[in-house]
Amino acid sequence: MDISIKKTLLQPLNDPLFKEKKIEVYLKRDDLIHPTVSGNKWRKLKYNLLEAQKQKQDTLLSFGGAYSNHIYALAAAGKLFNFKTVGIIRGERTEPLNPVLSFAKENGMRLHYISRSAYRDKYDPELVGEFKERFGHFYMVPEGGSNVLAVKGCIEVIEEIDIDFDHICTSCGTGGTLAGLVTGLIGEKKALGFSALKGGGFLKDDVDQLIKGYCGKTFSNWDISTEYHFGGYAKSKPELLQFMKYFERTHKVPIEFIYTGKMFYGLYDLIKKDFFKPGETIVALHTGGVR
Repeated sequence: MDISIKKTLLQPLNDPLFKEKKIEVYLKRDDLIHPTVSGNKWRKLKYNLLEAQKQKQDTLLSFGGAYSNHIYALAAAGKLFNFKTVGIIRGERTEPLNPVLSFAKENGMRLHYISRSAYRDKYDPELVGEFKERFGHFYMVPEGGSNVLAVKGCIEVIEEIDIDFDHICTSCGTGGTLAGLVTGLIGEKKALGFSALKGGGFLKDDVDQLIKGYCGKTFSNWDISTEYHFGGYAKSKPELLQFMKYFERTHKVPIEFIYTGKMFYGLYDLIKKDFFKPGETIVALHTGGVR
């Protein structure tokens, strides 16, 4: 099974704001990794797919909301690499299916809906046992694909960057990507995550646990901004959508409102507020996603 990833483009971004603040910004174009298994989703799934193959499992089961980029990517990866896929979806089934779930179903994913209260306990052994009774044996990929194998995949982002930089930024949903970036930095430079979730402060503990689980260490050169969620996961506001139009018109790079739009809005706002020092270089990771 060939799951190799070609090194992705590091693209300089030119903007009057960056020039005014004497900041250099580069965009790591992980959105170009694959048209359907996009960005950090491929990196987080990479070693999980290899582990599933090693365990001789032919079914992947995972979790997500109705607009989950992870569910979308898992369905696509399953079709690409001949795995059956099962998506445990938070909330009630609604018709017609939205584009994310329609794509997942079209790519062979079995969709199973559970209540929001049950979803909070989705890893409970009793509930997992019910999934096994219904779907048979499977390799379970955690929500968002975030586990120590995801950390291993996302470390490779750092290994691909061939310029000197001071900060690397990423959007955050479950924390796996940020954990990989921090681990790859091994205490040097700084990493900043932008939570796409309302009340995303809990992600700091999740990221810390993922890092410890991978390398047994902790690092202090990272943080998560929780100010730019725009109401919560999969929610937006007019100022975010207006900014996205500006960004896409200026840089000719597509972004979406769930993750990357919020990150770039937050990054611009922090640059305006002089969070970064003149002369510093920032790498922003484009994690792809469904538009």
